[in-house]
Amino acid sequence: MPLLMLKDLPRYECLLEAAREFPDLNPSATEVFLNLLRTGDEAFRVVEAHLAKHDITQGRFGVLMALWAKGGPTANGTGTLSPAVLADHTGVTRATITGLVDTLERDGFVSRSPDPEDRRMLSVGLTARGEKLLSRILPPHFRQMAWLMEPLSEGERKTLVRLLTKVLQRAAEVVPAAPAESAVLAGTR
Repeated sequence: MPLLMLKDLPRYECLLEAAREFPDLNPSATEVFLNLLRTGDEAFRVVEAHLAKHDITQGRFGVLMALWAKGGPTANGTGTLSPAVLADHTGVTRATITGLVDTLERDGFVSRSPDPEDRRMLSVGLTARGEKLLSRILPPHFRQMAWLMEPLSEGERKTLVRLLTKVLQRAAEVVPAAPAESAVLAGTR
């Protein structure tokens, strides 16, 4: 779902005019902010269309990717995460993660099992079918990301990540970001 809900952004001249009526409106900052949201919406739309071809939502894909990042069945002996950790990694509530895992389990992409260390807890792991789905989704997904970023040089990409990290840090001053979100933009994942 788009965040901006505007297909056509206002021209800079319109922002200058609006700043006369609203002195707190900084035309340059507003122009950058609107372009950031619009670009994010378009990138999200591209990814969403790709995932729809595989009959999977962004939320379900996020859960699969969190488990894949954990390393599948070979990582630290288990390759599983608790629903609470999955919720933290994907930035959703525990109630939402329950629904996502329910659907993924129903479709055979993940399995739940008692946690080996605390049988009151559950662990969620990728199944072979989930790994197979990711092996089909990820190559074209990664090619699409590279294609979207192709107009930027390597230096521009590094600059963009640095600039986006600054904006992310400022946003966290108002509403703290989930650790996984800030790690992704900072390039630490």
